[in-house]
Amino acid sequence: MIEPGSETEQASSVSTRKETSFVGDVSKLVSGTVIAQALGLLAAPIYTRMYAPEAFGVAALFASVVAILGVFATMRYEQAIMLPASNEEAASLLGVSIGISVLVSISIVPLLILFGGTFLDLLNAPELRPYFWLMPVAVFISGSAISLTYWNARKKNFGRLSFSRVAGALVTVGSTVGAGYAGYGTGSSMIVARWMGQAVSTGILSGQILRKDRRYFRKVIQLSVMWHGIKRYRKFPLYTTWATLLNTASWQLPVLLLSSFFSTDVVGFYSFGFRLIQFPMSMIGRSISQVFFQRASDARIDGTLTALVEATFRRLVMFGMFPLLLLTFIGKDLFEVIFGANWVEAGTYVQILAPWAFIWFISSPLSILSSVLEKQEFGLFINVMIFVSRLISLLIGGVLGNVQLALILFSISGILVYGYLVIWLMALVNIYWKEILRIMAPYFLVSVLAGLSLFFVSIFNPSAWINLLFALILGVVYFGGLAIFVPEIKELFSASVIKVKGGA
Repeated sequence: MIEPGSETEQASSVSTRKETSFVGDVSKLVSGTVIAQALGLLAAPIYTRMYAPEAFGVAALFASVVAILGVFATMRYEQAIMLPASNEEAASLLGVSIGISVLVSISIVPLLILFGGTFLDLLNAPELRPYFWLMPVAVFISGSAISLTYWNARKKNFGRLSFSRVAGALVTVGSTVGAGYAGYGTGSSMIVARWMGQAVSTGILSGQILRKDRRYFRKVIQLSVMWHGIKRYRKFPLYTTWATLLNTASWQLPVLLLSSFFSTDVVGFYSFGFRLIQFPMSMIGRSISQVFFQRASDARIDGTLTALVEATFRRLVMFGMFPLLLLTFIGKDLFEVIFGANWVEAGTYVQILAPWAFIWFISSPLSILSSVLEKQEFGLFINVMIFVSRLISLLIGGVLGNVQLALILFSISGILVYGYLVIWLMALVNIYWKEILRIMAPYFLVSVLAGLSLFFVSIFNPSAWINLLFALILGVVYFGGLAIFVPEIKELFSASVIKVKGGA
């Protein structure tokens, strides 16, 4: 029994406060991400009635090219912002990261002039030619945004990050719907709207930093410290950049190869379906990832990294397994009801990809451990495996002319590679596969039982509306159960209620 006022009780109290703080920081980011993603999700049924699949395909191709170019925007020095003990050194690394973004964006211009036409011919995407001028701008915005995001995460300005995401989403959604309503339902409208939103979000972050911290940055950012940071964290450009390039290229392979082997319509179905399947991942996973990076950097020093990783893994399984595996049963019905019969094919793609998406959802935040523990070499190796396995899977399906086979092989290879990555990352902090299975078992059992019940309902009643309604009830029961029976979730809900009452 713990005696009041004892050292054990004090340690327990500190641990509880850290746990509550983690959940609270995640909730700040989640709230903004939920609103931002919800705006896009609520507008999606409008998009699908204003824009053809081809428009989604063109916008996805542009985003893919920018994503690949954007890998070099910061040379991954933004990740180093989280690591130094002093804020002064971290501020200089922010300067390094944004400075590289400027240089990279400028260098892209002559490359596009000299080789852009050849690249578009290989890609079979002449529709992108009018938007070459926007690519360097988009790369700079992307590099600046991620640099400012890591700085704000280090400073625990999670509310600021949340607000910027909501503002950017409002601009993107408003511009996309407005253009479609005015009769400009084209891929170009979607491209411009997306990057207008990103520019607004980045502008908010930079504006608030300049307004509050301008004098501080002028004082602490020094060329000598920047050069020291460049040398000290050289593993990021040497290893992480190329690992990220492989990772990004492997993410864009479906868009690029589906365009080459099939059509922009198929690219549109895939990109729209994939964006919708990312909703639960982005809502929780990205927010946990940013908070986890900051906490893991501290936990590495104070010796609590194993406990932090185990708790984070449990949260990821808790929030990710049920909704994503449920999509394997209701994806087609969901798209038919919400987005119309023309988008059923996209729902089929989602059913194929959902099991893989769950494994990726877990591995994404945990992969930060390779940076925290400075094991970037393995990150390069695993990204080679991911790239090669995806390339082979998509080429087989493309050569055989079967898009669903391509995506099935893509999903299976992803489950195997990302599953191996999770096991390796957990082993770094002495958590092995038996413990992993023990944590996952109860949530897997609940998800399977829910999926089987939905399967039997669909047999006796093939109505898409009924199936979707039953799945919604299952989701409410599951997450309601978490709020009632899981202590940390119950505590979070209780804290939210207290805040509402206190502010009333």
